[in-house]
Amino acid sequence: MIQANHQLDAKGLACPMPIVRTKKAMADVQEGEVLEVLATDKGSKADIAAWSRSAGHQYLGTTEEGETLAHYIRKGTNEPEVEKSFEQTVDLAEVAKTDRQGILLDVRENAEYAFGHIEGAISIPLGELEERLSELNKEEKTYVVCRTGKRSDLAAQLLADKGFTDVYNVLPGMTSYDGPTKTNL
Repeated sequence: MIQANHQLDAKGLACPMPIVRTKKAMADVQEGEVLEVLATDKGSKADIAAWSRSAGHQYLGTTEEGETLAHYIRKGTNEPEVEKSFEQTVDLAEVAKTDRQGILLDVRENAEYAFGHIEGAISIPLGELEERLSELNKEEKTYVVCRTGKRSDLAAQLLADKGFTDVYNVLPGMTSYDGPTKTNL
């Protein structure tokens, strides 16, 4: 059993709420202490790992017991004053146009993508992005979209850090999109 100094129950919450609650709970955690986050949202595994890195914390790992995921995060000793946010953004309505130049990368989980995505979008969930970078062209204009803009922000940061030269976080995210979608059911 993994020892944690604090525990947060985020079971039954969907993206982005596990991250929002985790961020708030970290305010009460001392440097070096471990927070255990219990969640049932399968997407929280990639989300919490990516958020931890961007906020200066150490993502220790995740265990699964039935439907419950237990994420473990050690609070960083050099926590930044302000959480990093990707600066290059573009409006979702502009990217949804069929004549866009570049690729539209959808970093939502496979189930989210299957139930509705913009025509022509490529699906690579955030949790798989780093291991699948070779599927993308670093020189091609890349628009990154998710449900709310949070995962796409983390993905855009990752792409830029890995040498992608023309990356944009698409805002506000698919929850605000009312245009035509394609399903893969």
